[in-house]
Amino acid sequence: MSTAGQPGAATRTGVSTPGASTSGQGGASTTTVTSGTSGLPNHSATGARATARRVKLTVSRVDPWSVMKMSFLVSVAIGIAGVVLMAVLWLILSGMGVFADINRTVDSVVGNSGSKFDLMDYIGFGRVVSLSIVIGVIDVILMTAIATLGAFLYNVCSSLVGGLQLTLTDD
Repeated sequence: MSTAGQPGAATRTGVSTPGASTSGQGGASTTTVTSGTSGLPNHSATGARATARRVKLTVSRVDPWSVMKMSFLVSVAIGIAGVVLMAVLWLILSGMGVFADINRTVDSVVGNSGSKFDLMDYIGFGRVVSLSIVIGVIDVILMTAIATLGAFLYNVCSSLVGGLQLTLTDD
């Protein structure tokens, strides 16, 4: 008995039920489940407590294009966070006087050899930020390529062994 056409019936879309198979775009399955007016499953008149519904699903294919887009965005966010992290760390160390202490220590060890050693020539703020930006860009390229390649490899392995099986529980 279907309540989809009756007034007051609640309809939920996108809920998968065991044994139901409909195909949507891209191989994803979507079914429509209808229930009573409250939107909850109907129970018997004795008031029995509903048990959790378990659904067994298989991830049979991963779209490489969507993996590439997501991995690009995540790696850009990680790259920006890395640049900010290096800038803040450099500013904290500089504010604490660590670089000045290292310069004094190197001067006392080397002595007066005529040339003045300055640590800031090697690890100045501009150099550190520039290097972290270069590393971030390389990281974005590598992480995007590796994630996309991983999606292709997952699809090949999934076609051979059937994919990753998940059991989901509805509380």
